Amino acid sequence: MPREDYQQQLIDLRENVLYMSEVVMERLRMGLDALEQKDTDLAWEVIDGDEEVNQLYLDLEQECIDLLALQQPVASDLRMVAASFKIITDLERIGDLATNLGEYTLEANHDVFPEVDIQELGTLTLDMIEDSMAAYADENTEGCYGIAERDDELDARCERASEIVVRDLIETELENNTEEEVEQLLQDVSRLLLTVRDLERIGDHAVNIAARTLYMVENDDELIY
Repeated sequence: MPREDYQQQLIDLRENVLYMSEVVMERLRMGLDALEQKDTDLAWEVIDGDEEVNQLYLDLEQECIDLLALQQPVASDLRMVAASFKIITDLERIGDLATNLGEYTLEANHDVFPEVDIQELGTLTLDMIEDSMAAYADENTEGCYGIAERDDELDARCERASEIVVRDLIETELENNTEEEVEQLLQDVSRLLLTVRDLERIGDHAVNIAARTLYMVENDDELIY
């Protein structure tokens, strides 16, 4: 294959990875909106849309395999293909976690623990994904370090949110409630804790994307863990 076609394949791969990230981020926004608005129609749209994300992943996986097998890239090109393959894996998992938000929406009956701001946590994770993908697109290594630092803030906020939920549960006078009310409360608590955990995991995937970008650009594995 002519060299110019090979270079175009690399360009197309990067653009397709960025497109997948846009789809995944939109799914996450929709999942957060569904959860906030208790919009079951939107929740089902997020759940049903996971198939599109999975197909994008499979298509891009094949692109990476074809480049590796047919072109045998070396040095920076090899790192770019390898990093892109790892990044689409993180994006696919973020898509799965966005689907979880749709499923939590279907299970939610009423608001619990309003002092836990899920939307604020969601905004932080979205910003981290957006910035990590911008770093990938622009080969901005300084941005990679910033995302890793922001993950510490997200982790701390998620830990505080979980502590609020557990503390309030302990302080609740369960003996005055019916067995059905207690069961419902426990389900609500479990759902909220899972939501916080999933948002924290999305932040971890954003860091993974930044780490692979740093490796791609500078052959530096400092952020890979």
